[in-house]
Amino acid sequence: MILAWGADLTFFFNDTYAPLLGPRVAWAMGERFDRVWADAWDQAKPIIANALAGRSRRFEDLPWTLDTDRGEANAWFSFSYSRVLNRDGKVAGLFVFTNETTHRVLSDAALQESQRNLEGSLADVRCLNATLEQRFEERTTERDLMWDTAPDLMLIIDFDGIFRRVNPAWTRLLGYGPEELIDHHVNEFVLPDDHDETVEAYTDAAEGGSPRLCNRYRHKDGSTRWISWTAAPAGVLTYATGRDITAERRHRVELEQAQEALRQSQKLEAIGQLTGGVAHDFNNLLTVIKSSTDLLKRPDLREDRRSRYVAAISDTVDRAAKLTAQLLAFARRQSLRPEVFAAGDSVRALSEMLGTLTGSQIEVDVELPRDAYFVHADANQFDTALVNLVVNARDAMGGQGRLSIVVEAVEGMPPVRAHPAVAGPFVAISVTDTGSGIQPDDMEKIFEPFFTTKGVGQGTGLGLSQVFGFAKQSGGEIVVRSEVGVGSTFTLYLPRVAPADRTRHDVEPETLVDGHGTRVLVVEDNAEVGAFAVQTLKDLGYAPVLANDAEGALAELTKGTDRFYVVFSDVVMPGMNGIDLATEIRRRHPRMPVLLVSGYSHVLAQDGTRGFDLLHKPYSVADLSRQLRKVVGSRPRTSGPGMAPRP
Repeated sequence: MILAWGADLTFFFNDTYAPLLGPRVAWAMGERFDRVWADAWDQAKPIIANALAGRSRRFEDLPWTLDTDRGEANAWFSFSYSRVLNRDGKVAGLFVFTNETTHRVLSDAALQESQRNLEGSLADVRCLNATLEQRFEERTTERDLMWDTAPDLMLIIDFDGIFRRVNPAWTRLLGYGPEELIDHHVNEFVLPDDHDETVEAYTDAAEGGSPRLCNRYRHKDGSTRWISWTAAPAGVLTYATGRDITAERRHRVELEQAQEALRQSQKLEAIGQLTGGVAHDFNNLLTVIKSSTDLLKRPDLREDRRSRYVAAISDTVDRAAKLTAQLLAFARRQSLRPEVFAAGDSVRALSEMLGTLTGSQIEVDVELPRDAYFVHADANQFDTALVNLVVNARDAMGGQGRLSIVVEAVEGMPPVRAHPAVAGPFVAISVTDTGSGIQPDDMEKIFEPFFTTKGVGQGTGLGLSQVFGFAKQSGGEIVVRSEVGVGSTFTLYLPRVAPADRTRHDVEPETLVDGHGTRVLVVEDNAEVGAFAVQTLKDLGYAPVLANDAEGALAELTKGTDRFYVVFSDVVMPGMNGIDLATEIRRRHPRMPVLLVSGYSHVLAQDGTRGFDLLHKPYSVADLSRQLRKVVGSRPRTSGPGMAPRP
């Protein structure tokens, strides 16, 4: 209802009318009629004039174009305009009673359209009925022919598992005539071990399902046949089709047995090659360490020799750690630190040192894209993979030739090593050399650890295996094309991603010489390693406390988190591992920083560090103190027993 009052037709309305005002509702109350409905004023003005003159009318389903709560749209209304007189009999205003009929008008129109469509459909049906009987006869004939001549078993079975009809294929495939099957239960012909599955299948059909199963039938001659069934219910019966897959099953079993034997043979061969390579390299490293320690035991050893032997041990440990890292990279078990970076920028930065790697007689050509194509991978491992490819190319050219590096965006990876092509955005980094090429017999072995075609002492055979493992673990691939006597191209594919915001890298902290009494909770299940870590921390000026497992560490923290300022935990431990312990500490004590340490963990390889800082074994005292300072510095300094004051 609307009341338009006075000469200006001041606008008043009830709550039911409010939704029709749409965006006007906030200011319409008390405003002039012609301003409220300015978009409909030309249509409303003559109606209002007639009403004020005493010629009131009622309008049914009158169309309007209005801006209502549903936005500007066509609408229909039924309404009446009546003037309102004051006590003197003069016109004081208008009273409008309105009702929106848009829904009914549109429904009536839709109903009429449906009726027209129905009449057209009925005409089509009458036309189809003229030929329906002929088509039905044709389809019946076709069905009977298919039933009689189908090479597969066909049957109609009731929901209790009783045969009601079978096609002639039963006689050809299983030797039974129709009279030997009809009115008999299906499990009279199915092997006992498959009875339960068979019952489940026809029970599923009885409940409206479309079961699929493979079961074994007993041939009339006593042999066994594998039948693959597809069934569907209709009414109170189930219709099923069965195919004899006995030969396929037999061939599959034979193939699986042959493949398993081949896998076992290849596995033993691979283990033997890997074990031999690891043993050879580690025995060399251990020989250096053993010889150095024996010489260090001499009481009359000069200080310069003592320093040389200690340095040899330290360098050999670093080589052993690098060897372990390369093996983990090949096995895709390394702990990656993925980040978003522009592949071209990394290649550009490395290109400045390529001359040092390749030598002056190799011409290096680097082709980078104009656009920055971003990848999500471990930037350090990416650099290592590129260096390994460049060194491999250098050696293949014998120090003389032309090396090309190309970075480009591609929309997929080609099929390689029995894997299908993969569509999607990738960045391809190609390294091409003009070297000797790769012999066809070696193409399948070049990524295996310790495989090398170089002379003794000229290569470890781990460079390409690192590239292979890095590519696989990063969701990419490494593809090689080679022609003997012409050269080779290695293409590293990595998934392309959108650029991320560049975040400021943390400034590398200086080595902390003195821990100033900072209390550290050390969590280590190995007694010897734990004792060494505690002694090292004491030597650095920390106040360590050792817990032998995660449960013990949580118990120590329960006594009061102010007793410690940082937790230093191994990852691989029995029971709760270090990652889960760190996560639990974060939940219980969000302000307590955690530094993890590990040489290898499948948890780290699969899930990463979950945001915790990680120190890799073997670590140096400098690495330990640097990481501790970084982690300790991430927590705001507060006073308390767990932290000595800053010097």
